[in-house]
Amino acid sequence: MAMTRLMLTSRCSLRPSSPQYKNSPHASPAAQCRQPPSTVTPPSRKMAQLEHGSLLVGGRELLARVPPNVSLRPAGVKDADTALRAAFVGAKADAPSSRHVFSIGTLVKGWRWLSLFRFKIWWMVPATGAGAAGVPAETQMLLLESRSGDEAGSAEAEGSAMYALMLPVLDSGFRASLQGSPEDELQFCFESGDPKVQTMEADDAVFINSGDNPFKLMKESIKMLSKIKGTFNHIEDKEIPPILDWFGWCTWDAFYKAVNPVGIEEGLKSLCEGGAPPRFLIIDDGWQETINEFDDEALLEQTVFAERLIDLKENHKFRGEACKNLGNLIKKIKETHGVKYVYMWHALPGYWGGVLATSDVMKKYNPKLVYPVQSPGNVANLRDIAMDSLEKFGLGIIDPANIYEFYNDQHSYLSSVGVDGVKVDVQNVLETLGRGLGGRVALTRKYQQALEESVTQNFKRNNLICCMSHNSDSIFSALKSAVARASEDFMPQEPTRQTLHIASVAFNSFLLGEIFIPDWDMFHSKHESAEFHGAARALSGGGVYVSDKPGVHNFNILKKLVLPDGSILRARYAGRPTRDCLFNDPVMDGKSLLKIWNLNNFSGVIGVFNCQGAGQWVWPVKEIAYAPTNIDITGHLLPSDVDSLEEIACGNWNGETAVYAFNSCCLSRLQKHQSLEVSLSTMTFEIYTISPIRVFSEAVQFAPLGLINMFNSGGALDDVSSTADSSASTVHIKCRGPGRFGAYSATRPELCRVDEEEVEFSYTEDGLLAFDLPYRSSHNNLRHIEVLYRAS
Repeated sequence: MAMTRLMLTSRCSLRPSSPQYKNSPHASPAAQCRQPPSTVTPPSRKMAQLEHGSLLVGGRELLARVPPNVSLRPAGVKDADTALRAAFVGAKADAPSSRHVFSIGTLVKGWRWLSLFRFKIWWMVPATGAGAAGVPAETQMLLLESRSGDEAGSAEAEGSAMYALMLPVLDSGFRASLQGSPEDELQFCFESGDPKVQTMEADDAVFINSGDNPFKLMKESIKMLSKIKGTFNHIEDKEIPPILDWFGWCTWDAFYKAVNPVGIEEGLKSLCEGGAPPRFLIIDDGWQETINEFDDEALLEQTVFAERLIDLKENHKFRGEACKNLGNLIKKIKETHGVKYVYMWHALPGYWGGVLATSDVMKKYNPKLVYPVQSPGNVANLRDIAMDSLEKFGLGIIDPANIYEFYNDQHSYLSSVGVDGVKVDVQNVLETLGRGLGGRVALTRKYQQALEESVTQNFKRNNLICCMSHNSDSIFSALKSAVARASEDFMPQEPTRQTLHIASVAFNSFLLGEIFIPDWDMFHSKHESAEFHGAARALSGGGVYVSDKPGVHNFNILKKLVLPDGSILRARYAGRPTRDCLFNDPVMDGKSLLKIWNLNNFSGVIGVFNCQGAGQWVWPVKEIAYAPTNIDITGHLLPSDVDSLEEIACGNWNGETAVYAFNSCCLSRLQKHQSLEVSLSTMTFEIYTISPIRVFSEAVQFAPLGLINMFNSGGALDDVSSTADSSASTVHIKCRGPGRFGAYSATRPELCRVDEEEVEFSYTEDGLLAFDLPYRSSHNNLRHIEVLYRAS
């Protein structure tokens, strides 16, 4: 019998499947504990149809009064099921133009929507509503939900929910976006950005698909689109940069453009001495050789974004007594401070104002001064000061025929002095420069492909971070780029922008997370919102890095994110709002908590944040100043809020979970559809680790939690298995350390060992088993844990 039990439990002892990123250390064999696929065909799998002036998806009417010039074409994929559901919406005009606005009908009552739209040229934010009139201009994703009956939002109606996804895409040199009209019509704008690039027809402008799970629907749709279009790849088909598993430091907020070698060394030293060693460094804006051609002091503030690049090498600050050159600095900080990766910042056009066309170094790339032209969509929501400056003073653009040579020259030099990668900013500006160059889509794709090829040629491991790249021109041209910023900057001087940041990165990751690893940006560890931001970064699935000034740190917060070796506990996916949060406003409706979910190898994690009362969306612009206030909110959490919890549970899982609250240190045993009440004040949070309870050897009920002193405790777990004989059962765990290990155990164990040495443990009435994992000086921070139970 002992051997039989061992065979049964060993089926669930394998490490669960992770996303199959190319060359990723997280990749593993196919999961052994998957649930069998459903054999029931839900209504949402019905064919998308356009008939009698109505657009139907999943058997439900989505749009009424569809104009006769609107068309619907099947997506043409091989999979029979998705081919039935997925389609492209197009339209035909009476005359050719470089910009069309087509009405595609009115949104039928009963649908509510989530929009991801660009509130200004560089960045997306979410908006929610019902009715087409409220859909913002520059909407790049529209997720719609319909529920049967009057139970919208209730748990009872969960099975009746149906989702429609509308993605305006790139088509033959044109780029689409969605918007509402005052007449309550849903429209799509179709534009090339070049008056000479015209068309009468938009054939494949808006991709539409439907399903009963919004997260699976998005993943399936992005994978499908990537195969159909061939201009970008799903994140699982990209190489993931290694910096994401390490703690980092960025120089931007610490120094802004005054960055210098002495300050860089001081910052690295103070973080290392405090026990949070940065293993990657981003040397941000301020290292390049640039010029401001405008001498008039009155124009200085206006021309700050019109400065131009004049050389590919570092400026005078990095050539002197403190630092012979950039290569000398990089060699020193890697050897002295243990930095593994150094990234340098630059803008996609070279610098904010491009390059100086008359510079001796730049002449070989045939640059010219151009003046950006923004589309009506760019200024429909909020104008941007940088674009105002560039429209007035121009931008020096490299000839597209020479752009690869430009990137290759710069990157080959940086690589030769020890730089490992680049963070590339100001990417969306290309959409305004397409006039006379074949249009915005063609120009963006030319630059993006040249950038990616240069990074591949000069740096190892796809070391590239894309930034200010939230237009679909860039998103749907990213063949290799694997990391992209998920929202506008963390702004330490803006107290009312902190909750907006957390909400934006989480909602934007719903789309971006299928194409990139979303970068939730740096933050300050010593800031009134530091713990709020730190907790969110732990759930992001992306990198964790700060921009502290040297010596200004809160190591109590950092040590909840960073292990002594500089590694972090990164979750498997992009952190996204739970399903019941997708259509709520977590910032301004005064009642909704923001819940963000993710998965680790053996547990789920949910962060609950109260973002109400601390700020307001920057769009639409309001003339009345916002006064922050405290709002207490009570909500509910269910283990099933982790949408893919079955992914990391065994096939014989009965739905029971152990739920551990990080701040309150409370442990609960819940069925997956049982709720737990949570009450939070403004700008406070709680993190819940949700671990499926495993039954080992028929009697041992056990659920590992990981390092319970860390925000994302389950991220420390590397493997869980068991062995048994007639006298005892032993649970074997591989867990990163050091730290406080915790697990749920239905019964008190006989003993616990760490690396074959018996350790003291505590065990409480609620089943919390805990003990310390000691510090080891070796490079391997993986601890081997044994929890032994005597047979009764």
